[in-house]
Amino acid sequence: MIDTEVRRAYSVTASDVLAAQARLRRYLDVTPMHYAERFGCWLKLENLQRTGSYKVRGALNALLAARERGDDRMVITASAGNHAQGLAWAAYRLGVPAITVMPRNAPDTKVAGVAHWGATVRLHGDTYDEAKAFAAELAAQNGFRLLSAFDDVDVIAGQGTVGLEIASHLTPDVVIVPIGGGGLASGVALAFKSQGVRIVGAQVEGVDAMARVLRGDDSPFDPVATLADGVRVKHAGHITRALLADLLDDIVIVREAELRETLVRLALEEHVIAEGAGALALAAGRRVAGKRKVAVVSGGNVDASVLARLLSDVRPRPPRKPRRRVRDTDATRVPAAVVPVAVPRRRNDLPPRTSTAAAGGEPRLRSPTPPPRTTDRTPRRIPEDVPA
Repeated sequence: MIDTEVRRAYSVTASDVLAAQARLRRYLDVTPMHYAERFGCWLKLENLQRTGSYKVRGALNALLAARERGDDRMVITASAGNHAQGLAWAAYRLGVPAITVMPRNAPDTKVAGVAHWGATVRLHGDTYDEAKAFAAELAAQNGFRLLSAFDDVDVIAGQGTVGLEIASHLTPDVVIVPIGGGGLASGVALAFKSQGVRIVGAQVEGVDAMARVLRGDDSPFDPVATLADGVRVKHAGHITRALLADLLDDIVIVREAELRETLVRLALEEHVIAEGAGALALAAGRRVAGKRKVAVVSGGNVDASVLARLLSDVRPRPPRKPRRRVRDTDATRVPAAVVPVAVPRRRNDLPPRTSTAAAGGEPRLRSPTPPPRTTDRTPRRIPEDVPA
């Protein structure tokens, strides 16, 4: 069975994630956590990461691990944009030459980001899978090292450092992660494997390759066009599907309209700029129950024209008015017997005056003594028959 063969050939564990954290500590800062009160969810702001995405973690860890093994080959990768930018930045920091193959419809912001860090950019195909096939052909012809955007042991371990940083801030009930090829979800699931935390994946309707594979449907699949171009993957990874089959608790499928509304609300209400895939986990979090939910905002590399069009076209529904909850704690609870309760009583309810004193019961409250009456006994008219 392919899952068993994958587990034997590629083994990635929580210890690999810890090793990746030790490698990345000197290069990358910890991204902040933000509580989105209107959503009732914590946000892991990977849109504030270097190159604007979590992808730099896996790319940098892969290059550092290769240097430890003595592998100095030229690195080539295929990416919709974020992984290419992460690899370009990591290669620039380490002085390693890198080539990135991106689809022709990749956002201009991501293409410019790759070129900024000095990596070679090749535009090929209209989808990520076409760019991936071209990168694999170049790697086979020239002896390059083909670095997958998600289906690589070192990449998965590097993405798992997101989970370690979440765990250092709080102990969540559930962590919601966007899924394209499954590298981020696999790494985060490994980080929380022994802590009893639920891991829920988020995918867009019609772009749910991983959900289909985990259901046993391995038939040919063409993903539809979506705002979340970073998770638009035709084939799920072999290593990641084997890991998520064991570690993933659930997958939530989000409609495109929900994703657009969440991205706009995230910008207007929380002042967080996210790309389509970055808002995907938060959009799925509306259907996930938990007291301490964490959604990973995976990236913020969105084209200005796309964001402007969404802000002008999408009118999100106003959020519900929050309900004020008063916690009844032992420190503030007062016993009912201590609080005097004034209960009006009628006159007929009072005990007889004679029986109260004899029985030793509660005496009846008496009304104040009325002032004495002054009686004028002088007649108003003197009778005529009174003798003088």
